[in-house]
Amino acid sequence: MTDTPPDIANAQPQNGETPQPGVRVLAQFIRDLSFENPTAPESLRGGVGQPNIDMNVEMSARAREDGLFEVDLKLSAKAVRGEEPVFVVELVYAGLFQIEGVPAEDMEPVLLVECPRFLFPFARRMIADVTAEGGFPPFMIDPIDFAGVYAARKAQGAGSSIESPPAGNA
Repeated sequence: MTDTPPDIANAQPQNGETPQPGVRVLAQFIRDLSFENPTAPESLRGGVGQPNIDMNVEMSARAREDGLFEVDLKLSAKAVRGEEPVFVVELVYAGLFQIEGVPAEDMEPVLLVECPRFLFPFARRMIADVTAEGGFPPFMIDPIDFAGVYAARKAQGAGSSIESPPAGNA
């Protein structure tokens, strides 16, 4: 649902004007979810000190033949206490986006920064829920600076994480 009145939301550009930039979430879904509690029930008893948690974030996007974009936000966390694993959780949370009025040179940051920002609160809640259901206190991921992650990956020369649609049916 949008706060824009229907007559404005459906208005077409006139006199060759370019459409206003806009990002619309058409769907969001779990692509993959995994939770492991390999040493339960011993891991649930706690222990000396807090576990060390290694957190990883990845973003990727794919252009589709229908002009829409699929964006994946992958969050993974591994908690260990000493040498013993406590839990491992991986989530690939995805969204289907319609993007209009964005110049081609700005499309990558929109797909790999702005779209993951839309997905993150839902993915964060799922990670918290699954760790709580696994017997632990909810693991609440701190907010993520997606622009910083994107800039760091660009600085490393990681290249684009955007796939183009197939070139047609053979």
